[in-house]
Amino acid sequence: MGIREANSREREEGRWQAVLARDAEADGAFVYAVLSTGVYCKPSCPSRKPQRQQVLFFPMPEVAEQAGFRACRRCLPDKPTVREPMTEVIQQVCRYIEANIDGERPLTLSDMSSHVGVSPYHLQRTFKRVMGITPRQYAEAYRLGQLKTRLKEGDNVTRALYDVGYGSSSRLYERAGSELGMTPAAYGRGGPQTRIGYTIVDCQLGRLLVAATERGICAVSLGDADTALEAVLAEEYPASQIGRDDGKLGEWVGAILSYLGGQLPHLDLPLDIKATAFQRRVWQELQSIPYGSTRSYSQIASALGQPKAARAVAQACASNPVALAIPCHRVVREDGNLGGYRWGVERKEALLSREHEAARQHEEDVA
Repeated sequence: MGIREANSREREEGRWQAVLARDAEADGAFVYAVLSTGVYCKPSCPSRKPQRQQVLFFPMPEVAEQAGFRACRRCLPDKPTVREPMTEVIQQVCRYIEANIDGERPLTLSDMSSHVGVSPYHLQRTFKRVMGITPRQYAEAYRLGQLKTRLKEGDNVTRALYDVGYGSSSRLYERAGSELGMTPAAYGRGGPQTRIGYTIVDCQLGRLLVAATERGICAVSLGDADTALEAVLAEEYPASQIGRDDGKLGEWVGAILSYLGGQLPHLDLPLDIKATAFQRRVWQELQSIPYGSTRSYSQIASALGQPKAARAVAQACASNPVALAIPCHRVVREDGNLGGYRWGVERKEALLSREHEAARQHEEDVA
């Protein structure tokens, strides 16, 4: 174990002890998030403590929110607290972006750096180190979040997109598929025009659900009971029209079954999934992991240029809605331990074992 890794584990253990002790002195130094609830808290939060393996640590609330967590309503971790100097600077930049995102002219890095009194280069580097994304990516994510809120509140699309700072409708619509999962108008109506067809079949790992919109696959789930798989799909898309469609999805299901059988090492399926900027970067990195290989969470974080974001990478893996198409099962812990898996560690172990064996057999055949 290297010195840096040892220091990182020691720091995380110290944070965990602060959480167990509900240490108010640690408030402002970090927040902790719980995978099973999707909520992040202050160290002093009075809520019942989670199991250690369910906990991720983040340097500030904004980073936890970028990873997909929401603030606890009991301890209000997103409210001002005493912070480390550079963390405070980054928070000021975030507040500046939020206050000026709908201005008449685009925000620039120079504007932000002038606001906090640091050089543009230092701000860019520090912001990305702390947040995992650039100031521009944070601004885009915040703008999209504001747009979603306004659409849900009933604003028409034209008014909403200009109010939150989109310079033209074309900029929004060209990203609507990947960012919203549907057109802005449909999103504003709660997605009632989004039709999702699904099928459930037997596979080597139990029951396999594949669901898709007209744009592509939106869910791939593994489980033991059809009712449980259907319930998860309905929870993910509460306002969509969901119906069984065994025939239309046959080709995609066949490709996934061939993949599970080791006959198709690379899945290249059209996807229709929503993601934050950070999730998208992680998932793209996962898709580059060779068949039969694994990477650690820290290796993925380093590949993204964010070596301290291993926990955020783990959360992005846990939130992956399309098993196998985005191979989050290929990410393991630094010590080789399998870590968690949304569809069960036993399935993760079976997947990796089959991939390793198929890759080995292919190498022998080539030789």
